[in-house]
Amino acid sequence: MAGRSSHGCGLHSGTRRHAPRMLATLVAGLLVLVGLVAAPKASAQVREEVDVALVLAVDISHSMDTDEQALQRSGYMTAITSPEVMSAIRSGLTGKIAVSYLEWAGSASQSILVDWQIIATPQDAENFASILGEAPIRRAYRTAIGDALLFSAQQFDTLPVAAMKKVIDISGDGPNNQGTFAPIARDEVVARGIVINGLPLKLKLRTDGWGDMENLDVYYQTCVIGGPGAFVIPVRGAERFAEAIRRKLVLEIAGTPPAPAASPGALRVQRVSTSIDPLCLEGERRWQQRNRNYEP
Repeated sequence: MAGRSSHGCGLHSGTRRHAPRMLATLVAGLLVLVGLVAAPKASAQVREEVDVALVLAVDISHSMDTDEQALQRSGYMTAITSPEVMSAIRSGLTGKIAVSYLEWAGSASQSILVDWQIIATPQDAENFASILGEAPIRRAYRTAIGDALLFSAQQFDTLPVAAMKKVIDISGDGPNNQGTFAPIARDEVVARGIVINGLPLKLKLRTDGWGDMENLDVYYQTCVIGGPGAFVIPVRGAERFAEAIRRKLVLEIAGTPPAPAASPGALRVQRVSTSIDPLCLEGERRWQQRNRNYEP
């Protein structure tokens, strides 16, 4: 019994002597395990950053003929690969932008032609233009600017990089005549921290009809654009289209809006509307009038 008691005490004493070392080893092992688990998580949180994430939202409604559609497509392809745009990209803090190109018409007509692409080099820009050039040109009915803005804003939810600035560049040749009211959509998009710039188009001289709007630039300034420094660059004449797109992209990428004298929409900070300006309902009013005229 005495020998068993002595043997038992020896084990107890040895365990106590080695306890600090065992505890240190256990703690060290736990720290290693925690590090292994935490390291991938921390790494996953580091995202590539770009200066600007830009959605090019392009009107393909039937009010634009096939010649105008082709001109519009080639204008974007030429602009994105131009030395001026590449210089603007290189001048940014990261020297990179993210660009997506989508087309829109009526409420049910929105489609992505080129999903998010990172452009940092001339080759990146050429690749973007090549993808865009391979897509077929199509047309669709009606003009739903509000729904186009909401659809464009949704694309930022899939943005694979972090962006210092988010911009929607929307072009169109007529006022909203279907779906969400343009100023309602604008306010919702701007509230998400997204800037909306406009490119109202008057590419061909036409006899004024129900869909034509002589003061489309004023409509865009009042009802469509929004956010800090938002601006409009109207295009009057097909020969000015490519240059207008190039200038607009440079301004959006470089972050310098045109001077107020050049564009009344410059430096506009759009606030949430308490009511809708009657001008912003002009497209809907014209569509209703058109339908009444066609009634038997």
